[in-house]
Amino acid sequence: MPATTLDPNTALVLVDLQKGITGLPTVHPTAEVVERAARLAAAFRKRGLPVVLVRVVAGAPGRTEAQGSAAGGRFPADFADLVPELGQEDGDVVVTKHTWGAFHGTDLDLQLRRRGVTQVVLGGVATSIGVESTARGAYAHGYHVTLATDAMTDMDAEAHRNSVEKIFPRLGETDSTDAIIGLLG
Repeated sequence: MPATTLDPNTALVLVDLQKGITGLPTVHPTAEVVERAARLAAAFRKRGLPVVLVRVVAGAPGRTEAQGSAAGGRFPADFADLVPELGQEDGDVVVTKHTWGAFHGTDLDLQLRRRGVTQVVLGGVATSIGVESTARGAYAHGYHVTLATDAMTDMDAEAHRNSVEKIFPRLGETDSTDAIIGLLG
């Protein structure tokens, strides 16, 4: 369902747009995804609305599957650095997560509630992992959910398509970056 409205207290939540993730091979070029995400961030900031930048630093503690690179299970030093194209500002909220979703084990819900947020707009990488898990968490926490489907991508085309076509319409509204910016007024 196309986006029809944005609450006056809407926040932008961008998931895992960091050097260690955006460098992976994806279905849609990450440069285009980052450019759209940056436009969303600029539009939200211009209207004084919260921008939340989520990054993942490692796998969940206690997990036994391989984590990090093949070289001893270590991530590159700049893995969790947010991409500079997002234009991070002092007023942005940065959430660091250890699992797929941005709500579990973080203060994201608290940060949003403190700001009176009732709706979130989501984008990022990977559609079927971090973005979908965060969208499900937002829905479970009672937020209105809107997904900027051209400001996200995945490493797997079928997984991306499934999230966009099957899962996201059940969680909220979906639309393009331009349409969402248009709703900001």
